Amino acid sequence: MASDNLMELFPLLNEAGEVIGHATRGECHNGSRLIHPVVHLHLKNSRGELYLQKRPMWKDIQPGKWDTAVGGHVDYGETIEEALRREVREEIGITDFQPEKICHYLYDSDREREMVYVYQAIYDGEVHPSEETDGGRFWLQEELRDNLGKGVLTPNFEMEAVKVGLI
Repeated sequence: MASDNLMELFPLLNEAGEVIGHATRGECHNGSRLIHPVVHLHLKNSRGELYLQKRPMWKDIQPGKWDTAVGGHVDYGETIEEALRREVREEIGITDFQPEKICHYLYDSDREREMVYVYQAIYDGEVHPSEETDGGRFWLQEELRDNLGKGVLTPNFEMEAVKVGLI
């Protein structure tokens, strides 16, 4: 069974988004609430459907739930844009997309704090989910609304999608 590399290095940020050091994935996800950056890509097709990935059961955060098309950590020494392109390539096999930055915000949960950099793209080509996910598919807006608050979607996705007007 696959697992996350708990020794992977992430940059640490202050609340202004400035890099102030680094820590391991394990340290960032152990309840320390150290702020670390992540990238999200919301992938829509020209019909307005939103692609979601299913998180594998081995993930340490929100296993088995449907989530943002692409979500991943920024590696220490990597720019936000480099991380976005790497994560999109690794998770859904896409390299020819034009990301549009929507916003960034500080996500606070009982387990971690993340500075989330949110992008979107319109894409009608083939999606090739990797073994980092448990597959994925495009969802109709009505389907997304019907599943809000039912434990099917990750709480972070629900909050973000409503916040940025995707649902």
